[in-house]
Amino acid sequence: MFRGFIFIFSFLYFFNCSELPQCDIVIQNGRIYDGSGNPSYIGTIAIKEKKIFYVGPPKQFKADIKHDVEGKAVSPGFINMLSWGYEALLMDGRSLSDLKQGVTLEVFGEGTSPGPVGLKGENGYFSFGEAMKKLEDNKISTNIASFLGAATVRINHIGYANRKATPEELSEMQKTVKTAMEEGAMGIGSSLIYAPGDYADTAELIALNKIAGENGGMYISHMRNEDHRVLEALEELITIAKEANLPAEIYHLKASRKPNWHLLDSIILRVEKAQMEGLKITADMYTYPASSTGLTGVIPTWVQEGGHRAWINRMQEPIARKRLLEDIRKELKQQPPEEILMVGFNTPEMAEKYQGKTIAEAAKMRKQLPEEAIIDLIIEDDSRIQCIYFSMSEENIRKKVALPWISFCSDAGTYSYPEEGFRTHPRAYGSFIRVLGKYSRDENLISLEEAVRKLSGFPASNLGLTDRGLLKEGYFADIVIFDPETVNDKATFENPLQLAEGILHVWVNGTQVLENGEHTNNFPGVFVTGPGVTKMN
Repeated sequence: MFRGFIFIFSFLYFFNCSELPQCDIVIQNGRIYDGSGNPSYIGTIAIKEKKIFYVGPPKQFKADIKHDVEGKAVSPGFINMLSWGYEALLMDGRSLSDLKQGVTLEVFGEGTSPGPVGLKGENGYFSFGEAMKKLEDNKISTNIASFLGAATVRINHIGYANRKATPEELSEMQKTVKTAMEEGAMGIGSSLIYAPGDYADTAELIALNKIAGENGGMYISHMRNEDHRVLEALEELITIAKEANLPAEIYHLKASRKPNWHLLDSIILRVEKAQMEGLKITADMYTYPASSTGLTGVIPTWVQEGGHRAWINRMQEPIARKRLLEDIRKELKQQPPEEILMVGFNTPEMAEKYQGKTIAEAAKMRKQLPEEAIIDLIIEDDSRIQCIYFSMSEENIRKKVALPWISFCSDAGTYSYPEEGFRTHPRAYGSFIRVLGKYSRDENLISLEEAVRKLSGFPASNLGLTDRGLLKEGYFADIVIFDPETVNDKATFENPLQLAEGILHVWVNGTQVLENGEHTNNFPGVFVTGPGVTKMN
């Protein structure tokens, strides 16, 4: 009798198993944060081929691979709204600095983009789409996307001249925009604080963005000013969004330099007023009170006209140098030389002497005034010299993290094991993980559901993506499993090259790229195209 019972039980068990739906991978018993901001729940996710086959309450599946992730969080992959990872990914496609933070989509295009290069029909020309496909073909672990850089368009048609585009040039520039949108650009990205991007006037930007808007794209901008004239710069962005009839996003929102910190409240009020008027205005940020750029951050763009060589030569001309010294002195009144840290050089000799030194320290070493040292350091290194600017307040960082219309970026490259002597801003290794750890868990500024939404579903919606950013049936399986109790950033300004902790497993397009925190040597990343491709088809 007992043997008969065992037989019946076994028959029923195997019969029921045979009736179970089949999938490739099943993830069970995790707490699901679906990217929408809705309450989390314990559930199951099934992956079939590259997409999510099922997500919902606990359910049994037949699967080749099963993961029991009890006690862990399951979320969509995160989106880096401003990545400078193109060149680094060509050399090493693993993207560990971002992957170990749960990032599964890198978005390029702040002012400049990987393509197009040159003009169609010329030798050496390659298009926006070809540049992106080149990186995909090179094998990458994360997905990639890009805006078309407004400065890239200007360089291709006008060069580095500081003047308005002629009607003929503007017409050709618009054709470039249309082609790039049809090849998958997310829209237009500008960087109006640097040459030659800031040589474009508002009318030129409206003209380019009209084409992007007609093809479903958005405008995203490093605004023309981020300190005492930031509200004026914001008005320009709002005007462009209104006149070109498209959504607009502010790159790495900030009120920079201490005398201007109070302006953040006015920025927030103005953005929300524009939203109430029916405009879709959003922003992104990195989670640190320091920015990073070249010494160009305190050098006016008039001296840079004509490109790099013309800029270096002009700084050595007595009349131009005298004017430049005066302009830099004005900048240093708001951005003290003690708060500009040099981290990136062109030559090993300069790096050996000055890497990790502030401008104030370097000036003292050289027995020069800070403004003189800035000019001569650039000339000697023949580069803009990458720096970290301690120019923001932690209070303002917290205020921005809590805003519902903010997503996140690194504004940095994505690195695996960079060469010896390399140094960078810690945001490359910690900007996203701090949202989950420092600001959600430790400081309770936002719920974990809201943190995940702002890292995934919200930026995906802004980009016009209809099959990524959420844990939803039919969506691509870009999935992150992390331990909410241990996610943590380790990178510091003194020692930035430290990978984040707490991200356990990551899938990109249904293929596991991180397993128990280790890279799997899989490279399933693809070029994620923008809405213009759909419109064309």
